[in-house]
Amino acid sequence: MMIIRPLVETDANALLDLAHKAGVGFTSLPADPDRIVSKIAASLSAFSGQVDLNSEQSYVFGLEDTQTSQVVGICGIESTIGLSSPWYSYRIGTLVHSSRELSVHNTFPTLYLSNDQTACAEVCTLFLDPDYRHSKNGNLLSKSRFLFLAEFPERFESKIIAEMRGVSDANGQSPFWDGLGAHFFDMPFADADRLTGLGKKEFIAELMPRHPLYINLLPQSVRDVIGEVHPSTQPARKMLEDEGFRYQGYVDIFDAGPTLETQVQDIRAVRDSRHYTVTVEDNVPAGETPYLVSNTSLISYRCTITYINTPESGPLCISTELAKALQITAGEPVRAVPLFVPRL
Repeated sequence: MMIIRPLVETDANALLDLAHKAGVGFTSLPADPDRIVSKIAASLSAFSGQVDLNSEQSYVFGLEDTQTSQVVGICGIESTIGLSSPWYSYRIGTLVHSSRELSVHNTFPTLYLSNDQTACAEVCTLFLDPDYRHSKNGNLLSKSRFLFLAEFPERFESKIIAEMRGVSDANGQSPFWDGLGAHFFDMPFADADRLTGLGKKEFIAELMPRHPLYINLLPQSVRDVIGEVHPSTQPARKMLEDEGFRYQGYVDIFDAGPTLETQVQDIRAVRDSRHYTVTVEDNVPAGETPYLVSNTSLISYRCTITYINTPESGPLCISTELAKALQITAGEPVRAVPLFVPRL
């Protein structure tokens, strides 16, 4: 069985292995042992701490294969962003040049360096081992966070974003970086990406141009990738859009990957999830519809996919195996929602 749970200290080696597999461009999971240990410690502190939206709290989850006890995927939620250090993105805007005398009216798309998404929550750090990209594991890894958001909304800002990985080639080269960022930073994309992953973001403010950049003056190779995602990220983007996230014209300053956003309460899995009190039996007939099911614990959060028949009223009957995986007993509540958007 595949189970989502909070990270623990002993997951460090598994995360380092995932970081190496993720490669360049995956800023939130750098292949740095010390950074990974710090990431786990920060997550443990968030789960055990009090609600505080005046500080950034990072909740990070692992996808565990219970047959091997190995963490094969990672995902996270930031309670709020841009407080301890500035949060930068490019906003795609418009400048108008017009002359009534010459009867000329031209509009030009531009890139503005922006801090507009400061104090938003963020879903982040989504990566699944390539060997496990099957059997709805990606859906579980991504959408499990939404049941956590539904259960503990007071721990997160009401608006939430998701940065999508931008276009880069097999060697980690970013067309957007090569055509724009490299002119201001004088360093390879991988080095800038590594520094950002290590939390060293001061150089962005020091070196980035503050004036609008005209997109039509950039090389075609740069224009082509603005707002586009890495091929391996396309399924993640569609999944988020199915849940209600939308692209609103913000892109990453390094690779121009799109940022999607929505209100937490408008996420389909948050809005439609329900609590059920459970009964437990050894043998329970499988249902026809896959559901996300989680317990309601903070520190011991567990979430998985199962096929169940939810009742219109009354308790939800689950198997002994599922109850054990979710660490619950009869009479306790679970939260559940269909894994996919129901077809009309």
